Amino acid sequence: MSAGRGASLILLPLIAGLLLPLDVSAQIASRQAPAPGGGEQPAKGQGSISPGLGRAGPDDRRPLDIQADQGIEWQQNNFVYIAHGNARATRGNATVYADTLIAHYRPAAERPQGQNANASTGSTDIYRVEAEGHVRLETETEVVYGDHAVYDLDRATAVVTGKNLRLVTPRDTVTARDSLEWYDNTQVAVARGDAVAIQEPKRLAGDVLVAQVVKPPDGPSRISRIDAQGHVLVSTTNEIARGASGVYNVDTGIATLTGNVTITREGNELRGQYGVVDLNRNVSRLLSAPAGAAEAGPVTGLFVPKANDKPAGDAGGKPRRGVPGSKPPGSSGQDSAQ
Repeated sequence: MSAGRGASLILLPLIAGLLLPLDVSAQIASRQAPAPGGGEQPAKGQGSISPGLGRAGPDDRRPLDIQADQGIEWQQNNFVYIAHGNARATRGNATVYADTLIAHYRPAAERPQGQNANASTGSTDIYRVEAEGHVRLETETEVVYGDHAVYDLDRATAVVTGKNLRLVTPRDTVTARDSLEWYDNTQVAVARGDAVAIQEPKRLAGDVLVAQVVKPPDGPSRISRIDAQGHVLVSTTNEIARGASGVYNVDTGIATLTGNVTITREGNELRGQYGVVDLNRNVSRLLSAPAGAAEAGPVTGLFVPKANDKPAGDAGGKPRRGVPGSKPPGSSGQDSAQ
């Protein structure tokens, strides 16, 4: 089945063993009031979590609205809907955009006697949405960009791959080389491969970054904490800190690094096993080990004079008469020539 230009599908989920029929009318969806979603409750001090496209719980009855400019194809034998041309799928406050969307649904577990086993009975139990080309996942305050995405509605997770991967919030940007993962129910993003979190002029980089997003009651969503693993680097305009792993508290601006930690500023370098960098106050501490650790290693510092430091003398750096290093009167050279 193919719909015309500007085609739209309102897909109601399979609830409590009942097969709800496919309906392309938004009026049907408006009469099906979504039941309160399940899933994890927000932590104390947070606002309500936007559940995204994934199921927020077994009783989540929010419809999935699929639209496309060039049409929607229904492959009944393959149990898929394919939306072409500026396609988008929306559930609640979350939308996935792409050139093409493929929505996979489960066939009915029980069918009337004598019915073709390969035919669809109208089940709209969508369990996976694949997005291809110019992919964009949007919630109220977060946007994820990529080239390809797979959204697992049962697990409420999305994996985005491609070039120029990034997650953007009102305050922060997270980029990655290999993939970006998004978990609806816990509001966690995972960036893999040369991952970087940016809040200018502060930057946190690592092989893998795990960002926790919170929703304050009186403001937009934001990243509150980032855990980093592998080749971790924290930098500002005048300081660079490195370690094997780290935790960055975005609210306090404090990054804690462990494992072969180095802190470099203006050519001076500190080395140890545990470092605390306050990016807001430009204060860094390097310790031999975390508090309570059984073993501790040495802390060393390398302090390099500035390159423009010159011996005492005139503005050109030439020695003056009567000071160490100057030439005595009457000696060969410039003085005797005078």
